[in-house]
Amino acid sequence: MKQNSNLKSLEQFVDEQYGEKGTVKRDKFEKGYEAFKLGFLLQQARLEKGLTQEELAEKCGTNKGYISKIENNIKEVRISTLQKIVELGLGGHLEFSIKLK
Repeated sequence: MKQNSNLKSLEQFVDEQYGEKGTVKRDKFEKGYEAFKLGFLLQQARLEKGLTQEELAEKCGTNKGYISKIENNIKEVRISTLQKIVELGLGGHLEFSIKLK
């Protein structure tokens, strides 16, 4: 089977489009990706629990619009608020990790 020489890995594509790690443009991209990932993870957890945005908001003492903005990366969320959403709203436990270069 002939391999397509035009195919690139995601890492190659990101390097070409946003520069290598450590450059301003790449750092900005990486920061935006992390925000996207958080909203996506929250949405997936909510859906896995079978909750609507409104139901989740009621459980953790906020409103549907706020949950929507977090899931769609329109609003940054405080760690304390995220903890309430995860623990009170989803019945989970929030964990963080730090990766050093």
